[in-house]
Amino acid sequence: MRTRRGAALVLVLWLIALMTALVGAFALTARVEHLQQRVLDDDGRGQERARAGLEYALMRLRADPQRPAWQADGRTYRWQFDDARVDIRVVDENGKINLNVADAALLTAFLKALGESPDVAQRLAGAIIDWRDEDSLQQPGGGAEAPDYAAAGLPYGPRNKRFETLGELQRVLGMRAALYQAMLPHITLYSRMARPDPRFATAPVLAALGLDAEQVLAQRAQQERDEDSGAGTSTLASGSGTYSIECRAIDGSGRQSVLKAVVRNGSGGVPGQTYTVLRWEQGMAAR
Repeated sequence: MRTRRGAALVLVLWLIALMTALVGAFALTARVEHLQQRVLDDDGRGQERARAGLEYALMRLRADPQRPAWQADGRTYRWQFDDARVDIRVVDENGKINLNVADAALLTAFLKALGESPDVAQRLAGAIIDWRDEDSLQQPGGGAEAPDYAAAGLPYGPRNKRFETLGELQRVLGMRAALYQAMLPHITLYSRMARPDPRFATAPVLAALGLDAEQVLAQRAQQERDEDSGAGTSTLASGSGTYSIECRAIDGSGRQSVLKAVVRNGSGGVPGQTYTVLRWEQGMAAR
């Protein structure tokens, strides 16, 4: 009898321990799911705030007699939306170098402005043009056609068509990952200009155009200070209507939601219904 009672007691204790473990596991699972849902909710709100920043930027880029239009020259504008701060940066695509129409001289000067040696810059500029042109003739100053890719052990050759994405640039013979990342903020496929508009160009592009980048950027900074103080007026200087827009929505906890897009704006109408998305990247940023 004592043995049976002892066995029953041990069994009850095991059952109690098992039930405790099950309840604990259930509570932990519920807690984890709650935290996951909270993260998803915060992420969703942050993404919508960043999207609202893009919509607001497109509205402010249009001429308005009640207030000055924003400038698409890369300056950062700050906007308060809901309980978050949204930092918005707009760049006119006409201020960038179009890989499909830029000539060898401009590409060479641009690569030199990024720190490449003259020989490397000329050869790589030729390889970029050889990638997009339809012939099999290497550029006079150096380039890369199918035999050069084969000699380098690559299983492909130049596309011999226009660049469809900026990512294709990584496949051009001689391109390095670090150089590609350095080029990316300054190049485009969406402008209609063989030479960038210096009013919106970055320092390396200004240097490639043969301008004094330091002087031009200083003039822009002074113009921005004058506008902020009310001493100057701002008008929308670009008619391209195609912009790179970066929005960073920062909530009270410091969480950042980032939206990077290239959009082609329409004329008039309601914000959110008048633009075409050409490129779109959205997500959370590390703190």
